[in-house]
Amino acid sequence: MRFINIGFGNMVAAARVVAIASPESAPVKRLVSDAKDDGRVIDVTCGRRTRAVIITDSDHVILSAIQTETIAARLDDVTADEEDEGPDED
Repeated sequence: MRFINIGFGNMVAAARVVAIASPESAPVKRLVSDAKDDGRVIDVTCGRRTRAVIITDSDHVILSAIQTETIAARLDDVTADEEDEGPDED
């Protein structure tokens, strides 16, 4: 299992990430608000401004202070490494 750094020493499993969105749009604001009401938000901004919203396959919403482009680049690096390794041989 590969992890990506989403800021301040926090990591998320790369395979569980469904989407990375900017927090400025109205639909994403609604998604975050609904997730807060349901208790599905994980805030790892450490009091800073939210710059990325990460949606996972378990419907959790993670708020990060790292730019969406930075997280996407880290996710691309992890998925590229997995493709280079190929299937596990036992």
